[in-house]
Amino acid sequence: MFRGYSRNFWLLSVGVLFFMTSFNLLIPELNTMMERLGAGDKKGLVFIFFSITAAISRPISGKLSDTIGRKKVMYIGILIGAITCMLYPYIESILLFLLLRLAHGFSAGVHPTGATAMVTDLLPPNKRGQGMGIWGVFVSVGFGFGQMLSSAVISYLGYDALFIVASGFAVVSGILLIKVRETLPSQQLVRFSPGLLKLHWNDIIEPSVRPSAIVMFLSATCSGYIFVITPDISGYLGLDNKGIFFGFYTMSTLVVRLFTASLSDIIGRRKTLIIAMSLLCCSMIMVALSDSVFLFLSAALIYGVASGISSPTLMAWMADLSNPLRRGVGSGTLFIALECGFMFGAGLSILTYDSNASSVFESFLVAATCAVLAIGYLIWHLSTFRSPDLQQNPSVVPIVSRNNE
Repeated sequence: MFRGYSRNFWLLSVGVLFFMTSFNLLIPELNTMMERLGAGDKKGLVFIFFSITAAISRPISGKLSDTIGRKKVMYIGILIGAITCMLYPYIESILLFLLLRLAHGFSAGVHPTGATAMVTDLLPPNKRGQGMGIWGVFVSVGFGFGQMLSSAVISYLGYDALFIVASGFAVVSGILLIKVRETLPSQQLVRFSPGLLKLHWNDIIEPSVRPSAIVMFLSATCSGYIFVITPDISGYLGLDNKGIFFGFYTMSTLVVRLFTASLSDIIGRRKTLIIAMSLLCCSMIMVALSDSVFLFLSAALIYGVASGISSPTLMAWMADLSNPLRRGVGSGTLFIALECGFMFGAGLSILTYDSNASSVFESFLVAATCAVLAIGYLIWHLSTFRSPDLQQNPSVVPIVSRNNE
């Protein structure tokens, strides 16, 4: 399973693990920060502001990664992320806090876009699903490890140390990137100029990856609810570690990614995503009904399984559908869908969640509905476009027509 991947791939994967750990270290404490600043009833704004600039940065970073190079774009994200983490302890107003979230969102938008474009360059088409699964393991470890580590850092090193450690992880990811070779062909590389920041519509959205973007948007809406509300649910159930939900999520998603990484290479992207979205719906319903630690953490495990199947499949489907010369824009489009879905979910949580246990049920029923819509769309797409999935024929150059969407 682990054979056939380059040194570049492994270095890039470990670097992404450190980057993901960096900004996920802060997530369990964001609700507490909002309460200290007197805005505990607007917790969803933390993720909305983060997602706004993450979404805005996607087309910019997508275009730049296809012009000045993947690595340079990733370094921009790392630098901004490291600086931003160090500034959190000095914020004393809600306005400055939300402005800082805008800056941090830009970092989290820029780096993964360049990294995803690079990793799709490195993976052969016939192993793209499996490779994305392995890549996703590193992303998930950073995601869950960061949130689980947060409470431990505060307990042993102090509150301010949390932000220093987060910044340090970002710096390490930059050091690892030094040894990674640029994958953008030299004939496509250009020097940076301000004109590159001028965007046209085709620099923002890659139409060919629209199907994967729709499913990403609906699944990310569920994640918006998860990020905003589950730290509070942990408190309602008497759990001291606010990131424990994500710890259990990480354990299950790691196992699933390792053992089902090649599933979409075998049965097709859309069938695999129908399975994943069905599990996502089940997990949302379980969270809605969570009146015990057992049910809550079981929901985390199912959520991890759903994510472990869907994330690499969506990335592989995007790579299948995207023109090879526009993979930066293609990955940017998919991440725009991710951020917009996340914002939508976080925004809906402000309307449905009143920072009390009684409103959890209604909130997660809305999230479950989004998962049902994703299932419906995939079934429709599969029945409407019956041509074989592109990834089942690696010899086909992935420039997409209407028939193989």
